[in-house]
Amino acid sequence: MTSNVGQNYPYTSETAAERAARVDALIAAREGLADKLRAETTPLDENERWWVWKCPTPGCAGLLHAAGYALEKHAVYVVCDGTCAKTFLR
Repeated sequence: MTSNVGQNYPYTSETAAERAARVDALIAAREGLADKLRAETTPLDENERWWVWKCPTPGCAGLLHAAGYALEKHAVYVVCDGTCAKTFLR
């Protein structure tokens, strides 16, 4: 399996409350993340559970949490909770 295909499979899932708490904690801990999310996303809809993915960045053991829908593309906008602190589209 190529790495591009493997990266698209979810790792686990989390409840909506767990997801919101994790994203809120990342926003509080990272300067500029709130502004970036406001500028690049729209709010998520109501779901009981959300997928979580492993971060594809080499050396980062973080997980990707849904933070919104990408403003200009049809994708879920995710934030890494690991050392790379990157955002991705899923």
